[in-house]
Amino acid sequence: MPKELSPGILYVSEEFRTAAHLCACGCGSKVRTPLGPTAWSLEASKAGPTLRPSVGNWQKPCRSHYWITQGNVIWAEDWTPEQIAAGRQQEETRREAYYRQLYRSGLFHRVTRWVRSLFR
Repeated sequence: MPKELSPGILYVSEEFRTAAHLCACGCGSKVRTPLGPTAWSLEASKAGPTLRPSVGNWQKPCRSHYWITQGNVIWAEDWTPEQIAAGRQQEETRREAYYRQLYRSGLFHRVTRWVRSLFR
């Protein structure tokens, strides 16, 4: 990622599975979104990138909330503190379910053994 980000550009690092951009409201805050099965997803098309789920900058003074869809910013409603807490809880529940399923499938054990073998 470059040190300085330009407005209106979504920067993507496939190697580090992350995206970054300046907040769509114009406040200048850097927004980083990890990409992966338990985080944001990115779809590229000729019309432009689509980032899901929405971006909620609840920890920033601007509290911007928006979607990036086919290269366009679509503004969403502001959330109450209760909605933010519920959304964060849903994200945590989704992450736990994902990793619990990996653990059950045995994939987690195979990957763990493989990683450990690299350091022997």
